[in-house]
Order: sequence, then C-alpha cells, then structure tokens
Amino acid sequence: MPSILPDAAAAGALPVLHDDDARDAAGPQAPEAQDEAPWRILIVDDDVDVHVVTKFALSNTNFQGRRLSFLHAYSGAEALAVLRAMPDIALILLDVIMETPDAGLRLARRVREELRNDLVRIVLRTGQPGQALEHSIIVDYDINDFWCKADLTTRKLFTTVVASLRAYATLKAAQAERDALGAELAKARRLQTLLDQHALVLTLDAHGRILEANAFACRLAGLERAQLLGRDLHALHPAPFPEPMASAIVDALARESGWAGDVGATDRDGAALTLRCAALAFRDEAGTPRQYVVVGSVLERHQ
Repeated sequence: MPSILPDAAAAGALPVLHDDDARDAAGPQAPEAQDEAPWRILIVDDDVDVHVVTKFALSNTNFQGRRLSFLHAYSGAEALAVLRAMPDIALILLDVIMETPDAGLRLARRVREELRNDLVRIVLRTGQPGQALEHSIIVDYDINDFWCKADLTTRKLFTTVVASLRAYATLKAAQAERDALGAELAKARRLQTLLDQHALVLTLDAHGRILEANAFACRLAGLERAQLLGRDLHALHPAPFPEPMASAIVDALARESGWAGDVGATDRDGAALTLRCAALAFRDEAGTPRQYVVVGSVLERHQ
C-alpha cells in the first residue's frame, strides 16, 4: 500500500503527524470546547488515503464538549513509539495488515502486555477480512471492536468512535477514583504504622471485651494478640479503675459518646505509666453502644 514520503519511510524517518490542520478543517469550535483538552485518537494505517478519509469523516465531531485531535502512524513500530510518548491516547483506529500481515495484532498485544495500557480503546480495521477470522481475533486479542473497512460507513465510524470515547472516559474516571482511594489507603496505613509504634489502639465490644488490639497494646501488656482477644481491660489494667474516674468514663461515654483523660497503668516489666487516652462509643441505629475504640499514648513513664 502507498505511504507518504516513501523515501523517508524507507530510511525510518517518516514523521508522526499531529492534527494541527484538523482544527481548521473542523471549523469554529464552541467556546467551551476550546477550554477542554481534546480526545487524542491515533490512526494507524500504511495507506495515507485512510488517514485522510478518516480525519475528514470525523473532523466536526465533538464529544462531551471536547474536540478530536488526530495522531498518525504508518506502521506498528511508529504507533508504539507514539503510545509510549503519549499515554493519554483514548482510541486507536488500527489497521491489521501493514509492514507484516499481523502488524496490527502484534501492536494490540504489545499495548496491553508491554505498555500495560488497559484504558485505550482499540478498534481494528482491515481491508482484507478473509485473511483473519473476526471471531478468533476478538477472543484472542484484547480489542474493543473489529471492522472491515468496506463496511465502516461514516455513520458507523462516528458511532464506533463516540462509543469508544464514552467507554474510555468511564474507565478513566474509575481509574482516577481507584487512585484516590489507593492514596487514602496508603495514608491510612502510614497512620496505622505510626500508631502501632507510639500508641495503643483497642476495639471493644458493647460489654468491654477486646475485639482488636494493635502491636503497641500487645507489647504493653506483654501478651500475644490472641491472648488479649475476648478479655476485658483488666488484661491491660489489672487493678480496678479508681473512683470517681470509672464513673466519669462511663457517664461521659453514655452522655457524649466520648471521654479523654489520663490513666495510670503498668507495662509488662512492672514499670508505672501514665497513659493519655481517648475513648469513643459507636452506636447502632437505636442509639445503643455497639462498639468502643480506645486510643492511648504514653505520657509519662515512672521509674
């Protein structure tokens, strides 16, 4: 198939074209479209006429207030270089047969497996459908659509492109949400690590029995986690809580669902400690306490 600048292509210097001129072809854009980054679409085909016709057919397309910006590659190798440089490409319109009979299929596999790009939508187009069985390609390769060029009318191309962009936008939003949740989870884990090093954290059931104890609490008690679970606070504080502190704690948790203050304790070596503690009560829909969380840090260690 013919290509632009065959001498340059033979030397490996065929340029990847950006869609600067497509803006003029698309005509004036609405003001809001100018403010949004365009959808990047990579056309990969060794036939220059396919690039021209595709760009012309989609030149006035606008989706979600964003215009289309076209990138062009004429071989699988060129396309891979573009995808490495621009990971935010939303859609690849990919010819199957280029420098080799399966160049497009090889590129599709490298995009998913080598570049680890699961977001970009890949639509295969072939001018010789008899050389590859459509159903086996869809099963064996992670592509999103498959068309014979002769069947892909302007209307079908428009529908395919818009559906692909919509799917890409949904996946992109989901990825952003996952990344945000991952960042929050990492922050929570760092906080948990810090707490485990410097503070005890206990979760108690409605009867004051230990449901969960962090590493600091276990070290303070000189017991394994399994030895603490199911026991009451006397595992950590053998002596009765002095009055009127015990009544004040119970009253504060009942009235305000929270209490803060200093508690005397001993560590596993028998050294006296002063713990600065905070306790919170969590209630069910009826207002009955169902769980308590206690956090404490060593304020003072007495010799």
